Amino acid sequence: MTIKGKTALIVGAGRGIGRRVAELFSEKEANVVISSRTEPELLELEFKLNSNGGHDILALAADAAEPKDMRSLVDQTLERFGSIDYLIITAGKGILKPFGDITLEEFETSFRLNTETAFNVLQATLPSMKEKKFGRVVAIPGVLGKAPMMSASAYCASKYALTGMIKCLKEEYKRYGIRFSLMHFGGVDSPFWDDISMKVDRKKMLSIEAAAEAVFFAATQEGEGVMSEVVLVPESHQMI
Repeated sequence: MTIKGKTALIVGAGRGIGRRVAELFSEKEANVVISSRTEPELLELEFKLNSNGGHDILALAADAAEPKDMRSLVDQTLERFGSIDYLIITAGKGILKPFGDITLEEFETSFRLNTETAFNVLQATLPSMKEKKFGRVVAIPGVLGKAPMMSASAYCASKYALTGMIKCLKEEYKRYGIRFSLMHFGGVDSPFWDDISMKVDRKKMLSIEAAAEAVFFAATQEGEGVMSEVVLVPESHQMI
């Protein structure tokens, strides 16, 4: 399927998986809207994509935790390109601590950054997809939105909530040509781990490239099937 001229909105595109997904869409000549809270990262990525031949790149700094920011982001995207065909939500933050060490503030922050951000993005975006009767939405709850892990109670709670919300939206919007995909990745060697004190072996994790290619494939897959849930984990942590 050609996606030339279609529009992809990537929320959380400044680094990691979101950044590489933006590059993949640009390489296929889609209109690409990149957004994150950190403007310098976006501007650097915008310059890179334009240098690689991309001419339909829009970089907009916005905080997904702020509903007004997401409404503005969607409005500017629709004004520029007329539609949002693909929505990729990669924004989020990990809080991995033993249950007894987690503060209420950290628990609430986990939900704000991992669940409420997606809620804000989806509420702003889905009306235009519903009107057009076409949309592809990919969210990344990760493997901890499907399976538990020690010292991840707050993070799992927020990611399980994200999984549940997306599954409900699938029921609500399936009559409007909107498809949803949940990506349950195992550990990905991304900037996610930079601020995590837990001891992990990042050399055994999935690469950003592998995760981003899976996201891109799920988003652009057409025909009869829908990649509704994808579990992709390192060989050393297989989950069946």
